[in-house]
Amino acid sequence: MKKSCKKTLLSILFISTLFLGANAMAADYKQNPFTLTYDGASTENVQGKVNIQPVKYQLNGLTIAANVYTPANFDPRKKYPAIVVAHPNGGVKEQVAGLYAQKLAEQGYITIAADASYQGASGGEPCQTDKPFNRINDIHGMVDFLEGYQGVDTSRIGALGICGGGGYTFATAQSDKRIKSIATVSLFNTGLVRRNGMNDSAVATIQERLKQAAQARTLESKGDVQYSANADLTKITDEQIAKMPAGSYRDGAEYYGKTRFHPNSTPAVYWT
Repeated sequence: MKKSCKKTLLSILFISTLFLGANAMAADYKQNPFTLTYDGASTENVQGKVNIQPVKYQLNGLTIAANVYTPANFDPRKKYPAIVVAHPNGGVKEQVAGLYAQKLAEQGYITIAADASYQGASGGEPCQTDKPFNRINDIHGMVDFLEGYQGVDTSRIGALGICGGGGYTFATAQSDKRIKSIATVSLFNTGLVRRNGMNDSAVATIQERLKQAAQARTLESKGDVQYSANADLTKITDEQIAKMPAGSYRDGAEYYGKTRFHPNSTPAVYWT
């Protein structure tokens, strides 16, 4: 079925466990002027505190939507280290990527969290296309943007990747020597898992899955985009979440479907 877009290093990363698990209550994106979903998110730009600047820039003919966070008492005449933050598969800049970007800005970094091409509020069709080439180039693009941003020390640009963004960050750093330091949180190697399955559980079916991918591409050329995990997070119930296996499945469903829900974030992804 055709689906249209709905637009609706790093030594200080000990902050992850402190801030990600601090509060399980829901954060309503509608109550934040930047539609941020995490607790303690910026609600306004105040002098002397971390400020957030929504920006848009062009990358390969697409408009990329991003948020730039600047440190407290930011002086554009000075030079600051900077960090690009790559969001998880299916996530958006308003969720965990924004949380890390803000907390790192509080530590004195200029940071940027951008929606990947074809995802979130960024441009590109089919919506929610997640391909390694695109995601890697998105990280290159964030570095491009920071190099031209006031106050950035271009000799001190780092990269943080979260979950799927972690695998793409490592892949980007292999060729982008502008990135001087990298870190990941809960890294997920999307390319490896797509090829071999989790823990190499699907090695025997690689050729069959390649055929399925080719068939999906043929359908796409005819206007029929095949999405995986096409669940409606707005309708997921607490009972359904409770029946999921403990760990990342249950926590992920609760985070993305309930406590940190954002309408631009969806598990429905086009993988071919």
